[in-house]
Amino acid sequence: MAKTGHVEFFVESSNAEGKELRGVMRSGYLALLAALFLAGPAAVSVRAQAPIEVSGFYSLNRAPRGRVVQAAIVMQIPDGYHVNANRPLSKYAIPTEVKIEAPAGVRVGPVIYPRAVVRRFSFSKDQIAVYEGRTVMRFNVTIPASFRGDRIELRARVRYQACTNEVCYPPRTKEVVMPIEVVNANERVERINTNIFGGRGRRG
Repeated sequence: MAKTGHVEFFVESSNAEGKELRGVMRSGYLALLAALFLAGPAAVSVRAQAPIEVSGFYSLNRAPRGRVVQAAIVMQIPDGYHVNANRPLSKYAIPTEVKIEAPAGVRVGPVIYPRAVVRRFSFSKDQIAVYEGRTVMRFNVTIPASFRGDRIELRARVRYQACTNEVCYPPRTKEVVMPIEVVNANERVERINTNIFGGRGRRG
C-alpha cells in the first residue's frame, strides 16, 4: 500500500522471526528516507533550467511577394553556460536543432548553424562542440509572387541541451512565433535588425 509523499512497508507475523523481519524493514525504511532526503538538492538541480533566451528576427520590416527575406533564430547564452552544437562531436551530446513550420506555399531554406567552439568539460572525457554567447542560426524565407495573404506566421521549434562546465540540464524545446506583414513587390520596405543581418536603410 502506498500513499502520496511517503512509503509504507507492511509485514504480518506473530513470531520472533517476524519481529526480526519488522526490524530489518524498519531499518530499510529509514535508510530509504535518508536517501530521498540526500537526493533532494540534486533532484531540484535536474529540474532547473538554464536562463537561455530564444528569439526570432527578420531582416526586413515587411516581406515583399516574390522576394527572399532573411530570418534568424538567436539564442542568448549567459556566461558560464553553453549549448551543444548542431554537430556536437560526442555521440552522447544532444544537438541543437531548429525546425521551421511555414504556411502553405511559403518556402523556407535550410538552417545555417554558426561555427562551434570545441571544448573539454569535467563531465565528459570527449571533446564537445558547443555554442556560447549570442548564437545566430540563419535561414531564408521566400514569399511566392502569387501569395494572397497579407501576413504570414512562422513557427520555429528550437531543441537544445544547456550545460555548465560541471553538469548538463535536461534537453528542452522552445517554440518561437515569427509573424510578418506581406506586401506587394513594388512597395518600399526597410532593413531592420542590422546588428544581426548587416546592411542599413531602405530597400525598394
